[in-house]
Amino acid sequence: MAGRVSTPGASVVSRVFAVLGAFDERHRGLTLSELSRRAGLPLATTHRLAAELVGLGVLARHESGRYVVGRRIWSLGLLAPVQTGLRELASPFLHDIFAATRATVHLAVREGTEVLYLERLRGSESVPIVSRAGGRLPLHSTGVGKVLLAHAPEQVRSEVLASLRRITPYTVVRPEVLSAQLERVRRDGYATTADEMTLGASSVAVPVLRGAEVVAALGIVVPELRRDRQRLVAGLRVAAQGIGRVLAG
Repeated sequence: MAGRVSTPGASVVSRVFAVLGAFDERHRGLTLSELSRRAGLPLATTHRLAAELVGLGVLARHESGRYVVGRRIWSLGLLAPVQTGLRELASPFLHDIFAATRATVHLAVREGTEVLYLERLRGSESVPIVSRAGGRLPLHSTGVGKVLLAHAPEQVRSEVLASLRRITPYTVVRPEVLSAQLERVRRDGYATTADEMTLGASSVAVPVLRGAEVVAALGIVVPELRRDRQRLVAGLRVAAQGIGRVLAG
């Protein structure tokens, strides 16, 4: 578990980070006992740290008794260079795509073996969306994730291919199939998905380059891609090139 600390005599800082690390995309709200177990800390220690973090606004506690990440963490996260620089520079281009398509638009980067969503502009309510700005999703089941995975170091690709998880009946979980898809992404310059993360949602994404380096992925989520794929790819490429020029200064 991400937040687990089992070393005797661990510092206060490491214990605080163990508590914060207990939260993830699938564990957004935790009871005290769940928080204690996932952090690998004694219940009394967890209770004391959680109470202090609630007082500081780092955690919040619902009426149900569950703890969630507080607004202060989100506010601090927005100050990170990867958030402020890329997100702000890309914003006009994301809004241009959104205005032209009225579809959900994503800007994302890779963090380890997951997609980190820097921005999400929500489109049609008829398309199911599970992403959120600041949230993380698997690389292998999202359009932006496949772009980032295709251009990730070999070690990252190997780690992802060795632990593919089925999310819907259409999620690609055969390593040889995903490897072939990633090769096409590198060759064609874009990635697509269909019902792989959420049923009823398809996506298309392209890389954002700073020079020769892929620094992010830009994507759109729509009900289906059969008619508009090339038009959406063309629009995304124009926007990605614009972001790349701005990043290059």
